[in-house]
Amino acid sequence: MAVIALAGGIFAILLIALLWISSRFKRCPSDRILVVYGRVGGEGESARCLHGGGTMVWPIVQGYAYLDLTPIPIEIKLQGALSQQNIRVNTPATFTVGISTEPGVMQNAAERLLGLSLLDIENLARDIIFGQMRVVIATMPIEQINADREQLITNITESLELELRKVGLRLINVNIQDITDESGYIDALGREAAARAISEAKVKVAEQERDGDIGAAEAQREQRIRVAQANATATEGENESHVVIAESASERRQKEAEAERAANAAERVSQAAAEQESFLAEAEAERVRAERDKAAQDADIVVPAQVERERVRTLAEAEADRIRLVKAGEADGQRLLMEAEALGLLALLSRRAEGLGALVAASGGAAQEAALLLVAEQLPNLVAEQVKAISNLKIDKITVWDSGSGGDGQAGTTANFVSGLVGALPPLHEVASQAGIKLPQFLGELDDADALDRLRELADRLRETSSGPDAPEDA
Repeated sequence: MAVIALAGGIFAILLIALLWISSRFKRCPSDRILVVYGRVGGEGESARCLHGGGTMVWPIVQGYAYLDLTPIPIEIKLQGALSQQNIRVNTPATFTVGISTEPGVMQNAAERLLGLSLLDIENLARDIIFGQMRVVIATMPIEQINADREQLITNITESLELELRKVGLRLINVNIQDITDESGYIDALGREAAARAISEAKVKVAEQERDGDIGAAEAQREQRIRVAQANATATEGENESHVVIAESASERRQKEAEAERAANAAERVSQAAAEQESFLAEAEAERVRAERDKAAQDADIVVPAQVERERVRTLAEAEADRIRLVKAGEADGQRLLMEAEALGLLALLSRRAEGLGALVAASGGAAQEAALLLVAEQLPNLVAEQVKAISNLKIDKITVWDSGSGGDGQAGTTANFVSGLVGALPPLHEVASQAGIKLPQFLGELDDADALDRLRELADRLRETSSGPDAPEDA
């Protein structure tokens, strides 16, 4: 009894163990991915993915979940996407995506899609597809988008697969529907293609009609040829009989004509030889006449024109050389003159500088005294300028009524006139001061008494002169 009880206990334990193992062994169906997470053994590995088969999922330390591999159809109605020419196109399409079963991509799906419903996965894929379609369409011209659908699908597939793999998805199918644009450019391309096809069809129809007309014409020509050949065969028999009759008559006429032809031929040969010699002589005469006329034209027109051209060219070159030499001589003379003037001015300034240096040295280094000496040298010029103040007065005639004495010891009218005229001249010191120069005292200092005495002496001399016996009344 104890052995039976022990065997029953062992069997029960084994049965319980088997049931526990079977409950912890998780099998993965073909339409799902089994994701075991928790302590999965690999360093840095957050989950272990299985597609097919099964594995043990230990309690407490591990958990598991399934990713559905059901294909997800996504309808994309892309509106107003910009093409390469900045033309907005509408590209409706249907995409089919699903979770990938590739080892690396399954790991991405386990990390990013585990726990999401199919609707959530669809929305995620939709956003990715929208963005990548706009990028692909922006890199393609609208003609290629409309005409080369295969290339468009290839570009979209290549762009989408890279982005979908990042979240664990793969692209199963792409179906591009009718492509339209807001500006009507694609419709215009369609009308252009239709017009081109119609034109090509018309050309082919015209070519077929042309070939048919050519075939009919060739058939008619062949018919006419066959009919003509039959008529010729029928006529040939009739002609042969006529030929036999004509041959006998022809032989007679040939013999008669042979004799006459021989005589006429001999006569014509002699005439032709004579005409040939005449033609040759006339042709030679015409050739000689043409050469003579050409030589005369050359002598009368061409040769004088060439001589005149050479003469004009020689005169023009001589005149150009003369002008070039004259201008060169004038330029050299002007340059020498300017150099001589510059040298003269340089010598004058040098001598003047030397003289001024010697003058300053002679004055013991007193620049003021040297300047006064230079001013003293210019005093005659200053006096001359004073005289010019009245010398240029244009007085045609002066009539003086003077008795010779002013009475009461005063000067006469003439003396007063002259005295006033001389007094109108500015004194030398005043002239120098107006020029910014103060003359020294040793050159003379004018005062009222000294000026009055000199004017009185001048007035007396004028009075004596005017009261003489030979003094004129008019001056």
